[in-house]
Amino acid sequence: MASLSFLLQTPTSLLSSSSTKFSLNLQNKFPFLVKVNRHPQRKRSLVLKSAPDEVSVLDPPPPPSEDSKIELISSLKIKLLSVVSGLNRGLAASEDDLQKADAAAKELEAVAGPVNLSTDIDKLQGRWKLIYSSAFSSRTLGGSRPGPPTGRLLPITLGQVFQRIDVLSKDFDNIVELELGAPWPLPPLEVTATLAHKFELLGSAKIKIIFEKTTLKTKGNLSQLPPLEVPRIPDALRPPSNTGSGEFEVTFVDADTRITRGDRGELRVFVIS
Repeated sequence: MASLSFLLQTPTSLLSSSSTKFSLNLQNKFPFLVKVNRHPQRKRSLVLKSAPDEVSVLDPPPPPSEDSKIELISSLKIKLLSVVSGLNRGLAASEDDLQKADAAAKELEAVAGPVNLSTDIDKLQGRWKLIYSSAFSSRTLGGSRPGPPTGRLLPITLGQVFQRIDVLSKDFDNIVELELGAPWPLPPLEVTATLAHKFELLGSAKIKIIFEKTTLKTKGNLSQLPPLEVPRIPDALRPPSNTGSGEFEVTFVDADTRITRGDRGELRVFVIS
């Protein structure tokens, strides 16, 4: 009994001794004791190894299918358009509105991926209607560039703004509808200003436009008047901030929606007209 008592108090480390002879003696004399003590140790080892094994075999989630990506892009487009709607193309945008519009645009840009106009230049073709410009929050028609101010107490009211792009002729026209105040009792003068440019593609998604001329055309009762070409300011007299050219990047474009980011950080959203 003394010998059995000593073996029952033997630490587990002794049972896992490197001595093969001692292990065989224990197994011959007390097989039930060896089985009871070794089994928990083997089970514990398996549990410890199972945790990293389970993590290592986990596969990353599969990429979204093309159909689900299209649906997501469509949903994000609707989200962006709803964020900028009611902001009067950005003229009524607060700082919070600017941040929400920028976040919604970035979300759409991230899902759609980079734009490559070198192979899809035809996507620019057409007449695009501006529905939002972060630059208009500065309350000037020139945005971050010099431009005439707008407001209730001032004689210029901004109407619709369009971009007309011809990828074959490289024509890039900014078309702005304006209402010019007149002394009472004369009605306001409705004018369409066309700022004609040429454009060129820089890299895969950046567009450079070079100003050529500005033409004014009256509307309404004076629509029969011929267009008036505004004399161009000589380059020597042109302020450094108004070089007559500019650059912007197309960050998203499909059949009906286009997003651009200007060289001064302006975010603009267009829909096909």
